[in-house]
Amino acid sequence: MTEPSYVHGAATTPLIGMTLGEFFDQTVAKHGGRDALIVRHQNVRLTYSQLAVEVDRLARGLIAEGFLPGERVGIWAQNCSEWLMMQLATAKAGLILVNINPAYRAVELEYALQKVGCKGLVLAPSFKTSNYLEIFAQVAPEIATAARGDLRAARLPALRKVYRLGSEKTAGMLNFSDLLSAGDGFPQDTLVALGKTLQFDDAINIQFTSGTTGAPKGATLTHHNILNNGYFIGEAMRLTEADRLCIPVPLYHCFGMVLGNLACITHGSAMVYPDAGFDPLRVLEAVSAEKCTGLHGVPTMFIAVLDHPRFAEFDLSSLRTGIMAGSPCPTEVMKRVVDKMHMHEVTIAYGMTETSPVSFQSSAGDPIERRVSTVGRIHPHLEVKIVDDQGRIVPRGTKGELLTRGYSVMLGYWDEPERTSEAIDAARWMHTGDLATIDESGYCNIVGRSKDLVIRGGENIYPREVEEYLYRHPKIQDVQCVGVPDDRFGEELCACVVLRAGEFATEDEIRGFCQGQIAHYKVPRYVRFVSGFPMTVTGKVQKYLLRQSIAEELGLREAETA
Repeated sequence: MTEPSYVHGAATTPLIGMTLGEFFDQTVAKHGGRDALIVRHQNVRLTYSQLAVEVDRLARGLIAEGFLPGERVGIWAQNCSEWLMMQLATAKAGLILVNINPAYRAVELEYALQKVGCKGLVLAPSFKTSNYLEIFAQVAPEIATAARGDLRAARLPALRKVYRLGSEKTAGMLNFSDLLSAGDGFPQDTLVALGKTLQFDDAINIQFTSGTTGAPKGATLTHHNILNNGYFIGEAMRLTEADRLCIPVPLYHCFGMVLGNLACITHGSAMVYPDAGFDPLRVLEAVSAEKCTGLHGVPTMFIAVLDHPRFAEFDLSSLRTGIMAGSPCPTEVMKRVVDKMHMHEVTIAYGMTETSPVSFQSSAGDPIERRVSTVGRIHPHLEVKIVDDQGRIVPRGTKGELLTRGYSVMLGYWDEPERTSEAIDAARWMHTGDLATIDESGYCNIVGRSKDLVIRGGENIYPREVEEYLYRHPKIQDVQCVGVPDDRFGEELCACVVLRAGEFATEDEIRGFCQGQIAHYKVPRYVRFVSGFPMTVTGKVQKYLLRQSIAEELGLREAETA
């Protein structure tokens, strides 16, 4: 009888039954003198003991400012030391940190703050082309005349206190330094006593999903969710207190705050932020100067680092591990990371915000062919099954939707019971919407999103398969395949190609590369050469936008986005 596509992560290591604050204090007690945080663009260097002093000061300040357990405080900022401090201090104060996407504009900001009823907000003055102070004033013009720390905004009725980073003053806003100072006269004993009342199943974090098919949803995560996930992520990477992890991925996303910060904190490793946002040169400089042993990134980030014109100038020999995740990892890119960047123990991770996020991860001991072709095996203490359209478990090696269950599944979408029940069924299985296979050895391969599936004349085309093949072309740096409308077949495949610097190719050349090598119906009918792809701030390609723009360019009816 064929084995079913069901796996569970049997483990001898128990789950952590603590709050994040309790576990952080344990790490400080063990590794107080070791480097905890290095933020190169802010010239910040803190040991775990020094970080703990600032975190407790901030936690006391939040309590002194009147924030009560269970209330929500937003953070809208790029990667910086204050972000990590807020992550830890809100956990110690029993608050729920709300991650605001740095790319948000006025409408999205208003939606997020209003949706979860943020009482406080910490924001940066600006980042890249976004002037956060101006954007916030569009949503809450009352800030200009509000008493400092007492906002009364018609469109944000719950929001009372706004704290800005930096030393300059803004009307109606307090400074982050004011929040820290508020903790100086507040008794530490009160913070300790509060910590003893907190439970590890309490909500600690709200992250908004991308909302490509509707309004963003606030995935609500607990101490238990993200602390345990961070720990087992670090275990798969073989992290120790001697490791130094370069974190160029955004902290507002699970990649930065869980796979980065919490993987390090649970192992006493050092967190290194190379810049406020991703810049390949700053990554190269940070890894070389700080002797980083690990590096995180999405595939597009690794491509940018590998192809940087100054790549050869930097000594990356200290690297051994890291995680490539966030979107499908092209095999050829993975091989270059191992060969050119010395990351022989690099791992692949798969997950989603709603599952804290990682469900599958390759380990440093997996054979390289497994690490370049799968997302590894199930994480400890989790379950996964692959099901067909009727919800029945399929045999090993058969494509279907990936469902996951266990400690990592979110509490739900904030204040949206109906949408929660659509995602999490009665048996607590989280329906991911991702198409996957599990082989006889338990390794998982993600073949695409169910919404990305291209159906051409009844034939199913998984864009990932075609992309993996096209990455072998020596002139192709990056490629994304999408379905576009077609009157005869329903859909046709279009390959959107980014060529390597100085290269030239024709559509016929790319199609010819496929002829006779992959099934005829998988050969892209259309090839478009582009300079880049529409991306989320975390580096995920927004395929629905790509479909729309290509369909418009080709003069076809608008492609579906749902």
